[in-house]
Amino acid sequence: MTQFKTAESPFKADKTESGMAGVTLMNNQIGVVVAEVMDRQENVTVTHLPAMIRVDCKGRMDFVYDEISEALGEEEGFYDAAEFEENMSTHYGKMVHMDDRTVMFGNMEEAAEFIGDMLPPVVNKS
Repeated sequence: MTQFKTAESPFKADKTESGMAGVTLMNNQIGVVVAEVMDRQENVTVTHLPAMIRVDCKGRMDFVYDEISEALGEEEGFYDAAEFEENMSTHYGKMVHMDDRTVMFGNMEEAAEFIGDMLPPVVNKS
């Protein structure tokens, strides 16, 4: 009797942390400009697709609102978290909205440390 072995699937689950984060932007006028600004960051990869734009990073990336507003030819404060959310359809990694930027983290420990630094200190009332 012959024994056959099944080939290992290339689609098996891999729980290894990638250290990556990313967003999918609409492929419109604003999305294209945001992608151009983000492409200046060394650890960011931008992929233009017919209906969307992928912006992925290794580690951390910052969507600095005033830089994006300037690139759009708009006044400071035009691009904000609401504009970001309107042009983004999905994301992976940890996302933190701040007053002046949206920060994406591929490493959850780094995100937790960042968020912890933003929280007020715990005061022991004993």
